[in-house]
Amino acid sequence: MMKAIENAKELENLLKKDHAILIDFYAETCPPCQAIMPIVDKLAGDYEGRVEFHKVDVHKFPDLRTKYQIGSIPALLFVKNSKILDKSVGVVPESALVDKLESLIKA
Repeated sequence: MMKAIENAKELENLLKKDHAILIDFYAETCPPCQAIMPIVDKLAGDYEGRVEFHKVDVHKFPDLRTKYQIGSIPALLFVKNSKILDKSVGVVPESALVDKLESLIKA
C-alpha cells in the first residue's frame, strides 16, 4: 500500500531508514502520473514487506520537489540506507520498475 507523505519532516525521517523505499513524486493533475499510478499501486502490493512505497504531491510540497531536484513528473526515487540509488522519470513499463526494485532490494 502506498502512503502519502504529509510533511517535509516525515520525508526526511523516512530517508534516514535503512531499508528499501520507493518515493513517487506526482501531481493529481498530471496525466502521466495518473497513467503510472496503477502500476505503482500493483507493485506496492507485490513488494509488500520488502519495499516501502510512499508518494509526494509536488503541488502540496514544491519545496520538496526543489530539494530533491525533481524536474519532470512522475519521478520515482529508489532509496536505501539514506541514499537515492536510482531514479525513474515519466511513464515506464512495469518490467523496468521491477528491475529497479530488485536491484534496490539487493543493494
